[in-house]
Amino acid sequence: MITHPSYTVEPWRVREAALHLDLLPQSESVFALSNGHIGWRGNLDEGEPHGLPGSYLSGVFERHPLPYAEAGYGYPEVGETVVNVTNGKLIRLLVDDEPFDLRYGRVDRHERVLDLRTGLLHRTCEWTSPAGRTVRVRSTRMVSFTQRAIACVAYEVEAVDRRVRVVIQSELVANEQMPRIAGDPRVAAVMDAPLQPEEDFARDARLRLVHRTQGTGLRVAVAAYHAVLGPASTATSSESAGDTARFTATGVLEPGEALRLEKLVAYGWSGERSLPAVRDQVEAALAAARTTSWDGLLKEQRAYLDEFWGGADVEIEGDPEIQQAVRFGLFHVLQAGARSEERAIPAKGLTGSGYDGHCFWDTETFVLPVLTSAAPDAVASALRWRQKTLPAARERAAQLGLRGAAFPWRTIDGLECSGYWPAGTAAFHVNADIADAVVRYLVVCGDDRFERETAVELLVETARLWRSLGHHDRAGRFHLDGVTGPDEYSAVADDNMYTNLMAQANLRAAADLAERHPEEAAALGVDEEETAGWRDAAEAMHLPYDDALGVHEQSAGFTGHQPWDFAATPPEQYPLLLNYPYFDLYRKQVVKQADLVLAMFLRGEAFTDEQKARNFAYYEALTVRDSSLSACAQAIMAAEIGHLRLAHDYLGEAALMDLQDLEHNTRDGLHIASLAGTWLVLVAGFGGMRHSADGWVDFAPQLPESITRLRFTVRVHGRALRVELTDSVARYSLADDGEALRIRHYGEPLTVTGGTPQQRRVPRRPERPEPRQPAGREPAARRVPKNP
Repeated sequence: MITHPSYTVEPWRVREAALHLDLLPQSESVFALSNGHIGWRGNLDEGEPHGLPGSYLSGVFERHPLPYAEAGYGYPEVGETVVNVTNGKLIRLLVDDEPFDLRYGRVDRHERVLDLRTGLLHRTCEWTSPAGRTVRVRSTRMVSFTQRAIACVAYEVEAVDRRVRVVIQSELVANEQMPRIAGDPRVAAVMDAPLQPEEDFARDARLRLVHRTQGTGLRVAVAAYHAVLGPASTATSSESAGDTARFTATGVLEPGEALRLEKLVAYGWSGERSLPAVRDQVEAALAAARTTSWDGLLKEQRAYLDEFWGGADVEIEGDPEIQQAVRFGLFHVLQAGARSEERAIPAKGLTGSGYDGHCFWDTETFVLPVLTSAAPDAVASALRWRQKTLPAARERAAQLGLRGAAFPWRTIDGLECSGYWPAGTAAFHVNADIADAVVRYLVVCGDDRFERETAVELLVETARLWRSLGHHDRAGRFHLDGVTGPDEYSAVADDNMYTNLMAQANLRAAADLAERHPEEAAALGVDEEETAGWRDAAEAMHLPYDDALGVHEQSAGFTGHQPWDFAATPPEQYPLLLNYPYFDLYRKQVVKQADLVLAMFLRGEAFTDEQKARNFAYYEALTVRDSSLSACAQAIMAAEIGHLRLAHDYLGEAALMDLQDLEHNTRDGLHIASLAGTWLVLVAGFGGMRHSADGWVDFAPQLPESITRLRFTVRVHGRALRVELTDSVARYSLADDGEALRIRHYGEPLTVTGGTPQQRRVPRRPERPEPRQPAGREPAARRVPKNP
């Protein structure tokens, strides 16, 4: 998309200079607004034309049966799909009785701008109707970070060259007709009319609809209030019925006159509260927003984002595309998690219905590390959601004959709902990914209450699963057999290296935390014998290694498999999962996404530098990156090893995954983990930032040739640490006065205060031979454009 001439590269904005209907589905995802609770896709204000209508509430979903040709014990029986809830952003326009529809008449100008500093989506359009009437339409849309239940639109129409009669219809619409898309299993299931009407209301400038989902019984209420500014003769009316509530403003405009509508919309839902209670909930939220006013909401939004960017911004010199992309990514990561408040953070955020709105393990592994440094409250909330789903995870473990908890591979409400049983049953690494996120949050934020109330229980129950899943062999080595790691082109394998290493860290962390909080551990039934068993399993964990090749195996026996014939695989056959049977993929050496390479990032202390280099080169030649999760992990390890040009190339792929629609499915929603991966590459890759279990923050920076300067801010122990890098110098400082912060630069301890920055030289790493990729799967070389 950004390669399209209608899109410009700007440091703080995503701007579309002209409307192209063939790009509409993708732009609706790019221009989506959310706060983690409410999600509005970037549909045109008038609703049509559209690619995929979308209004979402975090946690509102429907269940449906999962059909199997041959069912087996333990297969998940129901799926979960996000519901397109009541559309509150819809505003239709008639100009002298002709619908304002950009497919007809003449569009003289159309521009949309997503302002990343203010969190606002602006639109300007000049349109001439088939009858020759020209109007100028301006709109501004916002989903509030500060008032969780509120989204709003300001819509203004102006007569340009002659007198016109205009009618603005502001609507709440439920059960919109949805497009049917088939042929790609990643696309969400389509449900017809999932919302049953319970109440409709319209009086003066107020509208309200209340619905209930048919299967899950979730009650959804939406209310709206309108303020109208226009000629004194402007007339208004309202009406409602079932799935629709409508407010209408009618006026006659002389050239230069405008009719402006400000629409405040409140959303709420509950699976427990009564209809009057949910109705009152949204009316109260709407009353608070009215008191704040449209201008007040905009000021609150700017203040919120000023604080966010002050502690999270990343500045790059030398690659303006990546500069725009990292801010775009940070903004959408914030939107995905800021106000989710003990609900799942889906893989697409609330930008589309792709993956059925499910949350995967990539939330903990890719998204939460960014939020830990940029918005730590959102991390604690996301992990408390995992704690709330422990009953379902314990039940799933028991169903599989295991102790502890078995967290789902994909879910909305905590139930495993994947029909892909090798992952839905065997991808136990999700447990360790959650534990890793818990430990990282504790190390960075030092939240004692969270540690006692949430972390202990999560770590205990995840550790229990590993101890019951694994076994000691005759030589005393501990094995985890029959598991599926991150790489989905290998499944139900023995001793997946990633799973074993992450489980090892999980077991150790659980034992440490149980000993630090004996009362909380005892309440969960933990005793010294159990923690000793966890430590024994961790120490004896088998880590498969191929002595002949001098590399670690992704799983036991993996390097003995037949290599995939990459030379005979044409480009149109990727992604492989859509063109080859899983049976063939599982028994060959071919890797969908970084697996062992990801383990080297997350458990770097378990490998020597030489092992990392040899492992990276070996698996680089096998990894086809049919997953959006891969490029950022490969970039981070390429940077650590010293392949800086390659790291920059992979950074471009991760950063532009959606802005350039690299996987051709941005229409279904953004790849939030890949957007988060942009930050990870810059901070953990080129900045070399790592968090150690003893509380140290380590930096080992190294920049690629075309990035001349990198600045970023991270939050550590409540402090804002500023890091500024060039190819030869690193500077560390604190954003304000206060307690000093201890960090390490290439292993050298430094004390950073709010005064003079600490400055150190950046050593050059030894050059290594460039690794090769599978034929035709090399990342696109970064051709850095000049600054606009």
